[in-house]
Amino acid sequence: MTLPHTNPPNRLLLGGGPTNIDSRVLRALLAPLVTHHDPFFYEVMNETQDLLRYVFQTKNALTLPLSGTGNAGMEAALRNIAEPGEEVIIGVNGFFGERMVEVATRVGIKPIRVEAKWGSILKLEDFEAAFKTSQAKAVALIHGETSTGIQQPIREIAALAKSWGAYTIVDTVTSLGGCMLNVDAWGIDICFSVSQKCLGSLPGLSPITVSERAYNAILNRKTKVSSYYFDLIELERYWSEERMYHHTAPILMIYALQEALRIVQEEGLEIRWKRHRKNSQGLIAGLEALELELFAQKENVLPSLTTIKVPGTISEIKVRQWLLDNFNIEIGSGQGPLNGKIFRIGLMGVNSSEEKVMLILEALTRALKKQGYNIRMGAGMEAAAEYYDSVS
Repeated sequence: MTLPHTNPPNRLLLGGGPTNIDSRVLRALLAPLVTHHDPFFYEVMNETQDLLRYVFQTKNALTLPLSGTGNAGMEAALRNIAEPGEEVIIGVNGFFGERMVEVATRVGIKPIRVEAKWGSILKLEDFEAAFKTSQAKAVALIHGETSTGIQQPIREIAALAKSWGAYTIVDTVTSLGGCMLNVDAWGIDICFSVSQKCLGSLPGLSPITVSERAYNAILNRKTKVSSYYFDLIELERYWSEERMYHHTAPILMIYALQEALRIVQEEGLEIRWKRHRKNSQGLIAGLEALELELFAQKENVLPSLTTIKVPGTISEIKVRQWLLDNFNIEIGSGQGPLNGKIFRIGLMGVNSSEEKVMLILEALTRALKKQGYNIRMGAGMEAAAEYYDSVS
C-alpha cells in the first residue's frame, strides 16, 4: 500500500506561492552532495551570489541566500539594521506589513506605523510626517504585498529616508525576478526575498542584499546583533573568501537556486518583467469580462499576483475546492481580515504564461457557474485572447 505522503498530487500552483518549477531545477536536486567546505561548493556559492546580484540589480558585496524562508529575511533585516529601542517606520497596507510590525516588536524595535487601506499604496507624505515626529533609524515596507496584490512604489520613499539619514528595508518576496526592481538605482539599503516564487526555485532560502552604507552601520553597532544565526556579518564571513564556518549550508537547495537563477539570466530580467506584466494584464482582461472586481488599485497591481473580490453570493472555499477536485489547480484565499473575501491568483515564474491564463479563466468560470454565478462561458477567455492579439 502506498502511503499518501509518498504520492502527492501534481497540482498547478496558482496561489500566493510556492509556484511550479522548471524541470532543470528539480534535476539540480539530484546532483551529488558535497560538503559545505568543498572547493566545488565554493564555486557554486560564488556563482549564486553573482546571479543574485544580477536579479537584485546591485553591486553589493554582501549578497547571499539566507538559510530560511522569507520570515528569515525579514527578521535578519530588522535585527541587523536597528538596535533594541530604536525606531523603525513600517508601512502597513496588508498582512505582511502587519507581520513586519510584529517581528519588529518581538526583537525589541519600536515600530512606527504608516498605514493605508489594504489594497491601496502607501503615500509619500505620510512617511514624511512620520520622519518629522520620530528619530527613525530606518523605513521598512513591502514591495509586492502578497495578501492584497498591490505593488508599492519604492524609489521616492527610499530617497526620503536617505534625506533623513535613515535606511530603507524592502520586502520583495513576491516581486523579485518577476517585477521591475533595481536595488542600487532605487537606493534600497537592505532587500530580501524568497526562492520559491518568481525566481522559480524551492521554498527554504531567503536571498538578501545589503548596501555598503547599511553594512557599515551594522559593523558599527553599539550592541551585537541579538541573533547569531541571523548576524549578517557573521554569515558574510562564510560567504566571502574568508570561508569561516557559520552553519551547514543547505547544499542541494543552493544547487537548485543556482539553476533557477541561471534560467532567469538566460531569459533576461527585462524580458521576464515584461512577460509577467503581459500575462497579468491578460488575466485582468479576462476577469473583468467575467464582471469580477479587482481588489487592488488597478494602476498599482502586482504583476505576479492578482486579487479579485469574491462575488457576494459565492462560497470562496467551495470554488477553490472545486478547482482542486476538477482541475488540480490551487489558487489562494484571503489572509487575515480578507479571509473568504478575495481570491488570489499567482502567475509566477514558469506559470506566468498565456496558456496558464487561459486555463485558469476556463476553470474559474466553470467553478463560479457551479456556484450559481451568472456568467457566459468563454467570455473571459475571449477577452484575454483579444488582449494578447493586441499586444503580439
